[in-house]
Parts: sequence; C-alpha cells; structure tokens
Amino acid sequence: MSDSMTLEAREAETQDDWRANLREIGAAEGFYEELGPDHTALFVKRGKQLIVSFENLDHVYERGADRMPWGYGFVEKQGWSMLGMMAGDWSWYRDEAVFDFFDRLRDEGFFEQFDRVVFYGASMGGYGAAVFSAAAPGCQVVAISPQATLDREIAPWESRYYRAWRRDFSGRYAYAPDMCGEAEAVHIFYDPRHKEDAMHATLFRGENVVKYRCRFLGHRIASLWIQMGLLKPIVAECVAGTMTQAKFYQWMRARRENRRFQKEMLHLLQKERRWGLLIRYCEAILARRSAPHFRNAMREARKEIKGN
Repeated sequence: MSDSMTLEAREAETQDDWRANLREIGAAEGFYEELGPDHTALFVKRGKQLIVSFENLDHVYERGADRMPWGYGFVEKQGWSMLGMMAGDWSWYRDEAVFDFFDRLRDEGFFEQFDRVVFYGASMGGYGAAVFSAAAPGCQVVAISPQATLDREIAPWESRYYRAWRRDFSGRYAYAPDMCGEAEAVHIFYDPRHKEDAMHATLFRGENVVKYRCRFLGHRIASLWIQMGLLKPIVAECVAGTMTQAKFYQWMRARRENRRFQKEMLHLLQKERRWGLLIRYCEAILARRSAPHFRNAMREARKEIKGN
C-alpha cells in the first residue's frame, strides 16, 4: 500500500472514530445527526441558554484529540446548552438537508425551550449564523467577518471563495441580511479596511443590527481575539444580552499590546510607505520590548527617507 493510500485510510479511520464518539455523546446528552454527506449536528443539553455554532470540520480537526465543536469546553463550563453545526466542505451550508433540519427544529419548537439563543460563527460560519437565525426569532446573532451572500448577481465583487460559486444561493435560508431580520440583535464584527468584508457588512441593515468596527484586524478577527483572551468574554456578553459598543471598544484597546497586531500594523505602514509614521511606531514598540524585526524596519524606513 502506498504512503498516500495509508494516509487516506488513517484519515478515514480517524473520521469514523470521531463520528462514533459524537454519536455516543449525542445519544447520552442530546442528539447527533448526519445531514447528508457534508454536514453534521451535535446537540448537548445543559442549561436554558443555547449556543448554535457554525464551522468547517477543518477547524475542528485543528483542535487536537477531542475535536469538538468550537467552544464546547467553554460552553459546558458555563452550563449552557450547545448545538454545533459542522461542515465537511466549504459549503456555506447550502444543502437541502441542512435547510430541512432547521425547518424541523423550528416547527417542533426546539428553540422555544431555551431562555436565550445565540447563533455564532465566523466567515462562512458567520453567514450560517445569520441565515439560520431565521429559525429562531428573537435570538442573538454573533457574526464575525460574515458574508451576506455569494450570489454572483448580488456580490460580483466577491472573488475570494470561487470554490462556492457553484452553490445555489437562492431559495430557503439564502440572503443573510433578510434572514436575520427577526433576531433580537445582530452583532456584526468586521474590519472596515478589509474591502470585501466591509462591503458584506454594508448589506446588513436594520434596527436590530449593531456593527463593531475592528480596524486593522483583517479577516481572521476571531483568531486574534483568542490570542487576546477576548473571544469568550465577547460571546458571554452577547449571551447575557449586555454587549455594547462602548464596552467592546474599551476591550479592543488591548490589541495594541498583541504582537500579531503589532506586526500587522508594521506591514500596513510598509505597504503604504508611511515611513515617518512607521519610525514613530517602531520607536514606541521598542520602548516597551526588544523587537529586532521592528528595529530593522525602522532602519530601512530611515534609508527610504534619505533616498527621497
């Protein structure tokens, strides 16, 4: 057997073991369902608050041995219930089996057993959170860098996700800004300097939409929040219904001490050739810590100024 075949066999075995583990958890504490070939749902019942999370299985597999949906341990410690929606492909959840699943939960009154329901997701998951919130009127939505749609007629400027262009973005649960109209609050987090994300955010309108501008954080906002220790507190505030823009922007001041953020700022200043500002920024960083990369960047910026 070739190495590639061995690897494929191991991955298949691992996925089988993983699904068997989820089935066991679902049978004991809620339910587990496979929705067609590409999607799975795990429900774990705890308290009267429910988190509905959306993500790609690639992200689940990055988490190591337990390979549970995002926030499983955190949600469990809070005593909240959880419905983890996982996609095995970059599908944007465009699957009739997923539509039927949420229709069934809505019609059976599944969401009505909870005092508060929060739909959470980032990027593709943010689209899923916004779209399927239609099944639970009165819920909260936490959408980080979400897409409004990938319909080529509506968003022809969106060129990042060509793998999803073959998907049908019409019919049920399609256009995210329309689907979250009955949510109590829709929290949209995005970087206004990121062109495509800002254009998607513009399409979300309505009195229940609250937008949080995460300048200089790029598309992968959630991963930076994890480094800053902010992702879980932000979700907790949304679950409690106490999230405000003032509180959020106060928290965001912590990004100035994050090393990834500092490097992103440095690259931006280099790209925009703002040498004077870059030198002052490097001086501020070097006053707080040893950073050879910033010292070298400052030296190159001074050469650029002299050369001009």
